[in-house]
Amino acid sequence: MEETVTMRAAVVDGFGPADTLRVERLPVPVPGPGEVLVRVGAAGVNAIDWATRAGHGVGLPHLPAVLGWDLAGTVTATGPGADRFAVGDRVYGMPRFPDLAGAYAQYAAAPQDELAPVPAGVGITEAAALPMVVLTAWQTLFEHGGLRPGQRVLVPGAAGGVGHVLVQLAADAGAEVIGTASARNREFVLGLGAVEVVAHDMVRDVKDVDLAVDLMGGAEFFRLLDVVRPGGIVVTLKGEGPDHGRAAAQHGVRAGFTYVRPDAAVLGQAAPLIASGRVRPAVERVFPLAEAGHAHALGEQGHVRGRLVLDLS
Repeated sequence: MEETVTMRAAVVDGFGPADTLRVERLPVPVPGPGEVLVRVGAAGVNAIDWATRAGHGVGLPHLPAVLGWDLAGTVTATGPGADRFAVGDRVYGMPRFPDLAGAYAQYAAAPQDELAPVPAGVGITEAAALPMVVLTAWQTLFEHGGLRPGQRVLVPGAAGGVGHVLVQLAADAGAEVIGTASARNREFVLGLGAVEVVAHDMVRDVKDVDLAVDLMGGAEFFRLLDVVRPGGIVVTLKGEGPDHGRAAAQHGVRAGFTYVRPDAAVLGQAAPLIASGRVRPAVERVFPLAEAGHAHALGEQGHVRGRLVLDLS
């Protein structure tokens, strides 16, 4: 009886280091109007997860809190008016962001309109690694960057979680992709579709790109202005600052800002690319739920190739 009314979840009681995460039993959520209950098979681990845990990500409206947004699993119940999915359907998504979604748990209730069917032939672990990075990369390249075939794109941190999907999506769209990566990751990034990988000072080694992506924020945005051709764009994932627009205008370029949001339609558009293997997630390591803190600690070191995932199966 207990298994039907309670679940295991990784929770935090307050902000702190990685070992703040602990597993406890909580009530299984009840799906509300337009929501489905998902038996979570796997949950992706993102930088915003450990930033939130440490106190400099999104706000926590209550404690204890269940972290995590990326999830993949099976629909086990539907709420009032929810008719988009049936019990037994495999779904994935990044529900509710930036509000809490509670993906680090065996069950999560999620709005049906923020989930998509798991692409054909894709496992639950791989599906859980995709939503936030696919949505971030897609919105950055196509919605904000206006990427067109033949353009030159610079992706710093091209071996990382968002970076390795940015490379694949841009290359598939016909762009000439230049990535920055360590020597260890050079062949990996080339295998993703980059035509060139630089491991030195990109401001010195790269010029005249049409679109550059800022994954770090701070001074990185302003450095990237020097590698973009006049009329090009720097899109940052780190928020709009008071000097971004003015500095970009002084360089004759544009500034774009990605605030990732749930979008089942984009996940649907990306599904054929994922199912065909043209976009694939690199999963460096899978952790059991009890080791969520270890996953955070590894991610915070900043040397992960691709993605980290929690196995809740």
